Amino acid sequence: MKPKYIDIHCHVNFTAFDADRDEVVARALENNTWMINVGTQIDTSRKAVELVNQYPEGVYAIIGLHPIHTGMSFHDEKELGPAFTKASDGQGKAEGFISRGEVFDKETYRELLKDKKVVAIGECGLDYYRCNEDSIIRQKQIFIEQIEIANEFNKPLMLHIRNNEESELILGNYGIYNAYTDALDLLKKHSKVKGNVHFFAGNWNEAKAFLNFGFTLSFTGVITFTRDYDEIIKNIPLDMIMSETDAPYVAPIPYRGKRNEPVYVKEIVKKIAEIKNLPEERVSEAILANARRVFGI
Repeated sequence: MKPKYIDIHCHVNFTAFDADRDEVVARALENNTWMINVGTQIDTSRKAVELVNQYPEGVYAIIGLHPIHTGMSFHDEKELGPAFTKASDGQGKAEGFISRGEVFDKETYRELLKDKKVVAIGECGLDYYRCNEDSIIRQKQIFIEQIEIANEFNKPLMLHIRNNEESELILGNYGIYNAYTDALDLLKKHSKVKGNVHFFAGNWNEAKAFLNFGFTLSFTGVITFTRDYDEIIKNIPLDMIMSETDAPYVAPIPYRGKRNEPVYVKEIVKKIAEIKNLPEERVSEAILANARRVFGI
């Protein structure tokens, strides 16, 4: 099957799809859309690997430990994104959860990396939405450990980077923290591989810094209902941009408020093409080529 679209970051491995996971994947594949399912801790990483092996092509996995899961913390609906459905009946909302906290076990993740359909490490990085100095120190250490295993297996990184929602900065005893700046500093010190910055939400200077370092940037359905990223998208070279849904979160217009799914990634591609004033087919072909280059698929 020759794909037309690719969703480089989704979570069909999450419980939000337990009722109709097979149908969601089939719907995407039938509409010439491939996907990469991303783990956020060991159980969702295992589920992503289990899922990919049910399909001969078009479904891939990324495994890793999300920074919010490096310590015990509560995450509410506001943090998770707009409401989404938990079942195929179209009802339900995102709910809060308590992250149990996880120590990064390299040996366990090494075993999962033996699967040829595991194409990257992540989503890993730094999340400063709600944290303190101790959390930042722990996040940085586990991020470094995941960079090291990516170097070992020569796998790209799928990055999650988020600043504090209100100030984009955290003022603490040790000064001012910026997740984009801190993540890039760690990459420059430790990483021998490149990758993608998922759900990019920084400014143009931060975008340029990651682009210059060789990382692509991906965008979600958010770009269909806000103009905040238009200038960044206009300025990004076509060979450095990616499309993603982050399903089940942030469904694009015209599906906003519903559970997101990979087949909707075409709406993000359409919006990128509109913003860049380019033919949609040219943009979709470029994004596929970018995904093949970065993730080796």
